[in-house]
Amino acid sequence: MKAATADEIKRLREETSCGVMDCQKALVEAKGDFGRAKELLRKKGLEMAAKKSDRLAKEGRVEAYIHHGNKIGVVVEVNCETDFVARSEDFCKFTRDVAMHIAAMNPENVQALMQQPYVKDPGKNIQDLLNELVAKIGENIKVGRFVRYKVGE
Repeated sequence: MKAATADEIKRLREETSCGVMDCQKALVEAKGDFGRAKELLRKKGLEMAAKKSDRLAKEGRVEAYIHHGNKIGVVVEVNCETDFVARSEDFCKFTRDVAMHIAAMNPENVQALMQQPYVKDPGKNIQDLLNELVAKIGENIKVGRFVRYKVGE
């Protein structure tokens, strides 16, 4: 069984946001099959998210998003376990993306939000994005609540 090359590991890491060692292990386990390696990493992320789902998430951030034209606004609370993670670039990007998605797709509640196809990548839903972030960061993360305002509604 040949070892994964640095270029293969780098490509898988860029596409999945998983760690270098996880990418290398997945490529070796998949015998170099890139698609299978991605699937293995996705499954590992789901397992990790399930293990962490019982942990308390009392930190986090409130993200505000105002859509172009100032006609739609969103405030969303996303929780995590530590303030360190709440300030991280990946967590902040996730909260911005979720707020923008809420502005665009107008979900009725958090449960419906999590199942909606992500507006920037319809091949994934919001729960998939959250699971990927949990796998990358290693903390329990939850969308707590949100409010969407639209002028005239």
